[in-house]
Amino acid sequence: MKILVIMGSYRKGNTWHAAERIREIIQEKIPVEWEYVMLGDVSLDQCRGCYTCFARGVEYCPIRDDASRLTQKMHDADGVIFATPVYAFQVSGLMKMFIDRHSYICHRPRFFRQKALILTSAGMVGIDDVLKYLDLVIRIWGFEVTAKVGVYSHATMGPLPAYRVRENEQKLQAAAAAFLEALRRGTRSKPGLMDVIFFHVGRAPVGELGERSPADYKYWTDQGWLEKEKRYFVDVPVNPLYHAIGGIVEWYLRRRIRKDIRETG
Repeated sequence: MKILVIMGSYRKGNTWHAAERIREIIQEKIPVEWEYVMLGDVSLDQCRGCYTCFARGVEYCPIRDDASRLTQKMHDADGVIFATPVYAFQVSGLMKMFIDRHSYICHRPRFFRQKALILTSAGMVGIDDVLKYLDLVIRIWGFEVTAKVGVYSHATMGPLPAYRVRENEQKLQAAAAAFLEALRRGTRSKPGLMDVIFFHVGRAPVGELGERSPADYKYWTDQGWLEKEKRYFVDVPVNPLYHAIGGIVEWYLRRRIRKDIRETG
């Protein structure tokens, strides 16, 4: 079993130590192949916002860095931990750059086999904002998010009080257990309401724009996701109510897109 940790930090600080604790907990149960990618140590350039990856395909991106290598590492893993400290109420700049370089995956999701765990640390505030943001992005990419955990830490203010240490340990234990359970299960769990809505929200523009958006249209067509009877990205049971709600959202978006196309010619 292969676990990849995408670490949005230049140093092995509090977030790294929390990830290490998760590794220790999991390896007490089963042997795993564990790999860290320290984003500060890889070649990753700022996205230029040229839309080439959206319009033509990521293979035409003018930037030559390690982004495609990181994509492959995520594909090869059974589970991925996305770990970042809180910087100014949000993910670190390194993590944001990593996400921006893979933003085309929001249009063409793919990581449906992999399980994800989201990890962050902060001195006081920002944990909820970071967990919410990463949960949104990673779910849209296709990952099954199995656990989210934020721990409190001090960068320069000395050791934590004992109750904080206990709280952090309990959170890490629970997150590691949920992550491990999902890894052992292997199969994809039923999608939640927002997961189903993401599918329909993605299908609406691709279906209406067609060859106007060639890379997206080819990808969705090849996956069979534009077929009318398709309910989700992968073949798992979908709650009928979720499907109905998603269908209404898709219908509304398609109407808006058709109107915009008519008015702009």
